[in-house]
Amino acid sequence: MSLDDAPRQARRDRNRLIVLVVALIAAATLGVWYLQSTIPRHIVLASGVKDASYHIDAQAYAGILAHEGVTVIERMTRGADENAALLLDPKSGVDAGFMEGGVVPEAQREKLVMLAAIRYEPVWIFYRDAATLTRLDELRYKRIAVGIPGNGGRVIVEPLLEATNVTPANTRLLPLGGVQALRALQHGEVDAAIFVGATRSPIIWQALHDETLQLMSLGDAEAYARRFTFLTPLTLPAGTIDMSYRRIPEQSVRLVATRAMLVARSDLPSPLIDMLLDAARELHSRQGYFEAAQEFPATSPVDLPVSADADRHLRFGPSFLHRYLPFWVATFVERLVIVVLPLLVIVIPIVNFLPQALRWRVRSRIYRWYGELKLLERDVEARTGTLPIERWLDDLDRIERAAETVKIPARFASEAYTLREHIGLVRRAVMARAGAVNGQAR
Repeated sequence: MSLDDAPRQARRDRNRLIVLVVALIAAATLGVWYLQSTIPRHIVLASGVKDASYHIDAQAYAGILAHEGVTVIERMTRGADENAALLLDPKSGVDAGFMEGGVVPEAQREKLVMLAAIRYEPVWIFYRDAATLTRLDELRYKRIAVGIPGNGGRVIVEPLLEATNVTPANTRLLPLGGVQALRALQHGEVDAAIFVGATRSPIIWQALHDETLQLMSLGDAEAYARRFTFLTPLTLPAGTIDMSYRRIPEQSVRLVATRAMLVARSDLPSPLIDMLLDAARELHSRQGYFEAAQEFPATSPVDLPVSADADRHLRFGPSFLHRYLPFWVATFVERLVIVVLPLLVIVIPIVNFLPQALRWRVRSRIYRWYGELKLLERDVEARTGTLPIERWLDDLDRIERAAETVKIPARFASEAYTLREHIGLVRRAVMARAGAVNGQAR
């Protein structure tokens, strides 16, 4: 490389560096845009009918998640059975929903995951009868409101009735639920109505305070819990609902209860799982009529597989980033780490190797002539007899011209000068051999 080529080579190196920096900035910008676009910003949540507990829950979750910039789109349904169908349908667009244990058929349970159980939902059996009833089979031959199709309560109640031989063959099981079932019972149009829901559900609360209705205390509550694994026997002590002169209930009542669950598709992103569980902890961790403080949310199995992400979050709490940063910032950093760490494993060795590769590439342009020069030098030292002086000089001229045309960065110029000095040494050795031959000839 001549001295005139040095500024030109420096400009080329500078331009290459600029192109590399621009490419890296563009790649980083695209990467940031892609990561931002993959951060979940909304969730479709299947709830229930208006004024029922699941609808109230969905509105509460929406309010909490809105503070973190996540929109909850509520899909109101007929109840838990429809929620299960929507979650099992990959085209429904529903991400999560509320339902009770015992709703999803056993063959399809592996397709969904339970994020958490959020409370007990007792089976409430209200009836109009002068006698005190304590067993479901005592409702045989009567008119019973068992819930509308698609309602999770009906899916749970029908197997319990069937276990006691209360079937459509001997009893009128009417498809009435919610307020319609309660009004029918109050007006004497049905003899009993069975509900599954939280104590504070408006319908349950009204029925509990209606003096014309009686609440059945199940004498065989333990037996039902043994037969149906998703059920838990519970006791509602006398006076729990109202401790005044009305005293609701008048006597302790034995009930069976399923557990309400927050259920999702198995592919729900873990950041959304964490946010839903944080909201669940805020909404459902207080003591209730049946729940102890901090008993819920819980990941003890009901009848669906438990999400590993949900279990981890409830056991160990939010990650360090989510504890101190807004949702979208923490999620972005987590995803950035996931992308960057594997790249660093590849990039760092490459970066360390690049200078060595560059040195080798530049020096290889010079060292290839060193090899040829070394062979020529050995030939000059070892040759005897007639010496090919002209050929040696032609080879040296050719090597020297090649060394002058090699393009290398300025910091490697000393390598080229060393080669040219070595060429000069060999040339002097050739001329010395030529002078010795001429002296002998004279």
